[in-house]
Amino acid sequence: MVNKIKIPRTMSTQHPDNVVTPFFAESSVIKGDDEVKEAYYVFSHLNCHEQMWDYEGKEVDNFVVKKLLSRYSHFFTENILGEDYFLTLRVPNPSWEKAEAKVLLETLESIPRSFDAAKLFYGRDVAPIFEVILPMTTSSVELNRVYYYYRNFVVGKQKRRFFQNDVTIAEWIGEFKPDEINVIPLVEDLPYVLNCHEIVERYLADKLVEWQRVFLAKSDLALNYGMLASTLALKLALAKLEEVEERTSVEIYPIVGFGSPPFRGNLRPGTAKMVVEEWCNVQTFTIQSAFKYDYPGKDVLKGIEAINSRRKKKCEHIDEEKAKQVIKKSSEEYRKTVLLLADIVNRIALYVPGRRERKLHVGLFGYSREVGGKTLPRAIPFCCALYSIGLPPELIGLNSLSSEELDFAFEVCSLEEELNFAMRYFNPRTAEMFDLRVDVVNEIDAERNEEYVKITNEILDLLGKNRVELLEEKIVQAARMRRFLG
Repeated sequence: MVNKIKIPRTMSTQHPDNVVTPFFAESSVIKGDDEVKEAYYVFSHLNCHEQMWDYEGKEVDNFVVKKLLSRYSHFFTENILGEDYFLTLRVPNPSWEKAEAKVLLETLESIPRSFDAAKLFYGRDVAPIFEVILPMTTSSVELNRVYYYYRNFVVGKQKRRFFQNDVTIAEWIGEFKPDEINVIPLVEDLPYVLNCHEIVERYLADKLVEWQRVFLAKSDLALNYGMLASTLALKLALAKLEEVEERTSVEIYPIVGFGSPPFRGNLRPGTAKMVVEEWCNVQTFTIQSAFKYDYPGKDVLKGIEAINSRRKKKCEHIDEEKAKQVIKKSSEEYRKTVLLLADIVNRIALYVPGRRERKLHVGLFGYSREVGGKTLPRAIPFCCALYSIGLPPELIGLNSLSSEELDFAFEVCSLEEELNFAMRYFNPRTAEMFDLRVDVVNEIDAERNEEYVKITNEILDLLGKNRVELLEEKIVQAARMRRFLG
């Protein structure tokens, strides 16, 4: 395995759920050179160990390593990029993103060039980039294609000669390093999350490695199946990965992709300690833009320290049969309800401001054709749209559960805290408009934010009068009160 180093515990991502524009950004949309500045900022000021460098669905700087080392040499002379702090590339998955497929190959080809830049800077062999994240992973075959393409076609070509009796490629332009890369599966859809242990074990079968990282997504899982189903699925998946660790003697280091609202993980500076205690068998937690930019600096640092100061350990396992039963019932109810809301969600999402320069992304959400083939926006604008009309998505999908099933959910998840948070932003008017049963409201004794309810009423009125030119302003106003966009 490449770079036998400490595994990071806090990963900064580029997911655009922030309301406040970072001080280093030239505009409200973070793009291009701003993201290079952001990488330095999260390393040097926030003490995030790792920055996800996202090539999926966006144009990104291919020369980030060279720029970081040349612009911020005072920091990276003492803090080795690739040993103390890490850049991890998130690449397109050609199985799902055909239009972006060749970006994967270009990105893999850039890794040896980054190695050369670091070697020149440090005067020794250092691999500043040695891992890639493959989104929407559904099989070990997809992982192996990336792993072996790099090994056999990026690095492997250096031994080839141009023609008979001529020099090798390596003799002409230099060696290609690192020799191998680590491929991290990012598993995002329910069947594959519940089966991720098999995907990982098959991938490891022909490799002599000491550790393997596995990335489990929360946002898209929640978007597709609801908050409760996504939470229970992740807990089951993490338990199964512990079993893989025991069978293979390979250390498994899970990463979870949590966002600010409970729907997407409930990870904010003030909840960080609680979240890492609940998810004790997770090694690396992602922090997204709202965590970094929508709270006072001292609170952000305290939250990151809560993540960095703990160590991964085994968690108490939950009843698999009960969990799968609750997943099935709650997700079916959730999807049925979301279908009723799809039109208004899509309408509002058009006015949710973007915070990163991104291209269209291939989402996983889809419904059967017999119900009209409804589609939804990505998780952040989806979540923002529902919060903006006073219907936090955390409340959707729980009505189908029996008292016993709800008791189970409250026992194994931090459901009470999460629903208490959501209830502050609930507007009963919205539930009445769509004739939605939100029985769990009666179980939660939370103080409602009446000022927030007023804003959501204004948004509903604007929609009713089709005065959409004022929507973005009100959406942002509501988001500032929550301290996250979506």
